[in-house]
Amino acid sequence: MAALRWTLRVSPMLARARTSPGSLATTCLADRYLWDRFHAQPRPGSVPTFDWFFGYEEVQGLLLPLLKEGPVSCPPRVLDVGCGTSGLCTSLYTQSPYPVDVLGVDFSPVAVAHMNRLLEGSQGQIPLSPGHPASHLCFRQADAQNLGPVAPSGSFQLLLDKGTWDAVARGGLPGARRMLSECLRVLSKQGTLIQFSDEDPDVRLPFLEQMCCGQTVTMQELGPFGGITYFAYLVKCAH
Repeated sequence: MAALRWTLRVSPMLARARTSPGSLATTCLADRYLWDRFHAQPRPGSVPTFDWFFGYEEVQGLLLPLLKEGPVSCPPRVLDVGCGTSGLCTSLYTQSPYPVDVLGVDFSPVAVAHMNRLLEGSQGQIPLSPGHPASHLCFRQADAQNLGPVAPSGSFQLLLDKGTWDAVARGGLPGARRMLSECLRVLSKQGTLIQFSDEDPDVRLPFLEQMCCGQTVTMQELGPFGGITYFAYLVKCAH
């Protein structure tokens, strides 16, 4: 097999990313302390979460069909890797009409603490309620490049990555490879990994096809949302 030739470039999303007052585009997005500071910043108004790209509403039509086959007695396990303070996990938990067992992980303890407070209710907030009585949600600190402490092999039916691979790749290709390998390791038989990104298919697909040899790799176009086209890269596990 020919050696993979992949040029690390800045995702359009990351080039646009802004914090207040500085820009994320000029920093190493694989740095945990950068994200600790980012997630510690006050949020405007009463908005409790922050989403890259888009929110749950834009992708629920893609996600829910993957969840509806699970029996109530054993809800499908969903892992949101690099969840940050996104509303993806919480919305799945509170809005899915099907039972789900969701785990959100992030290497930033600040992000994880914030999401646990949101889940449990604090400072007068009401705890989150599941959309289905059999659903579960929790948040734990973990590095996307080493999911062993929280995710045994083959333990998740659905793995979600919304911008995390893009950020890890800014730290170099070895870290990006490790993250993808870990994501594939924790998928159950016939499980699905979905990478949400604004990176062009002509860049992402060749990388995934070579790294995910023996797996089925497909792509769906999303949007445009706010004038921007995004992509869902789906990898179907075959082990």
